[in-house]
Amino acid sequence: MYNVKVYVTYKASILDPQGEAVKMALHRLEFTNVQAVTQGKYFELTITKTTQSIEEQVEKMCTELLTNTNMESYRYEIEELTTEG
Repeated sequence: MYNVKVYVTYKASILDPQGEAVKMALHRLEFTNVQAVTQGKYFELTITKTTQSIEEQVEKMCTELLTNTNMESYRYEIEELTTEG
């Protein structure tokens, strides 16, 4: 079994209005040293083993559902879970 963490953010060329709104709110709270805020999405998946490569499965999930590849980029971490016994 695998635990997969997927992080999705806007590509650098895409305006992030939510991130800008958060940055402005932080400035109003006198956190003026904050230079940029990026809003994103986070997914945590638990996936059972199959004959298909886990990397291939995660790539397909990301490109077909979890991200808009025109506007967003993603990265992921895969951890194989072991059972102790």
